[in-house]
Amino acid sequence: MTDHPGASARAARGGTLGLRLALAFLMVALAAVALLAGLTAAFAAADVSTLANQQRTELTSGFAVGAAAVWSQGRTWDSTDLSSVLDNAERTGAAVQIRDQAGHTVASSADFTAAKGPQSSHPIVVRGQRVGTAVARFTRSGLNAADRSLKNALLRAIAGAAGLAALVALFTGLAVARRITRPVTRLITVTRAMAAGDRTARAGEIRAAGELRELAIAFDQMAGALDRQELIRRNLVADVAHELRTPIAILQAGHEALLDGVAEPNPAVLGSLRDEVLRLARMVGDLQTLAAADAAALNLSRRNCDLADLAAAAADSLAGRFEAAGITLDRQFAPIPVSADPHWLHQVITNLLTNALKFTPAGGHVTISTSHDGKEAMLRVTDTGSGIPAGDLPHIFDRFWRGQQAAQISGSGIGLAIAAELAQAHGGRLTASSRPEHGTQMTLALPRAR
Repeated sequence: MTDHPGASARAARGGTLGLRLALAFLMVALAAVALLAGLTAAFAAADVSTLANQQRTELTSGFAVGAAAVWSQGRTWDSTDLSSVLDNAERTGAAVQIRDQAGHTVASSADFTAAKGPQSSHPIVVRGQRVGTAVARFTRSGLNAADRSLKNALLRAIAGAAGLAALVALFTGLAVARRITRPVTRLITVTRAMAAGDRTARAGEIRAAGELRELAIAFDQMAGALDRQELIRRNLVADVAHELRTPIAILQAGHEALLDGVAEPNPAVLGSLRDEVLRLARMVGDLQTLAAADAAALNLSRRNCDLADLAAAAADSLAGRFEAAGITLDRQFAPIPVSADPHWLHQVITNLLTNALKFTPAGGHVTISTSHDGKEAMLRVTDTGSGIPAGDLPHIFDRFWRGQQAAQISGSGIGLAIAAELAQAHGGRLTASSRPEHGTQMTLALPRAR
């Protein structure tokens, strides 16, 4: 079997779903990592700059204290030797200029004018009196170099962490994407298998997010419904072929006998042929009912209703027939709420009462009752007929099956089959118990409505 020409292209496009998801996860992770790294770098650089400024301020204050100590010895800038202060500044990587109170330069490092780094100033105070100002410029060595080195180290650490986070995001995205797409791939495979004719293909239980699990369950339920529909169709075709074969054969043989002159077209022969035609008509009507019941079993219109009310309505519709047959119909109803399709549940109850009516002799009794048993609503139809032989009891719900006692009673043998299928469609069950010469009891059990 060859695939559709567009199947390969669709498969190729579908095969990139995992890669696309992984890339989407990666892009989101990269955006988050980049934002976090940028903010971290900005805050870290600000903190380092603040710390460096504090250090510059403290160093300048130290230069001012040293200059004040030197000034205290001579009490004038003219006789003050500030070389020790300039030397200390040089060792720290700074260029210092000492100015008097009027702002004139008293002493200055050789590279003060050429220094282009940050500048800091601090007053020179001796015994509470300001005598000058210490101005420091920090060159590329010393504190500035430490500042740049610390910032670069922090940036390298942040960049390394961001790269590692990106790799982790990539592998995590690939793993998560594969985990997400695996059940999707499984569903695609199962769908294609069903399209190729494998009716047994099922997704089964998958480990995935809740929505994907629900999708797999819904798919399996759909596949099961399709199987049931196909089984119903095959069974119906087989049943129809089986049931129509006999009357058609009789009609064919009878007409051939008339055409060949073997039999005379007298009222007896024509009546026999007419009976077979009527039998065919009844059978077609029964098949229509069966087909409608099969369709209803797959698509019920449920609503909350009272089982006792439905039973009473069915009993009222058949009261005339019971009276004409000389059979007493007793009713014992208790209100029981159920969730059901009223039309088809009425059909079930009618079939059970009709079946009891057929097999109960005149003067007998049929009792219909409703009750509850825990979480189940129960409907029972009990008759005082001849009962069902033990050998026939397992087959009474089979389609078109007619037992030994039903041979002389009209019918096609689908009433109880329809009732059983509709009971199952409602989530319930139909059972029978009987003893020969002691009557039969049909029990319909349905889930109670909340």
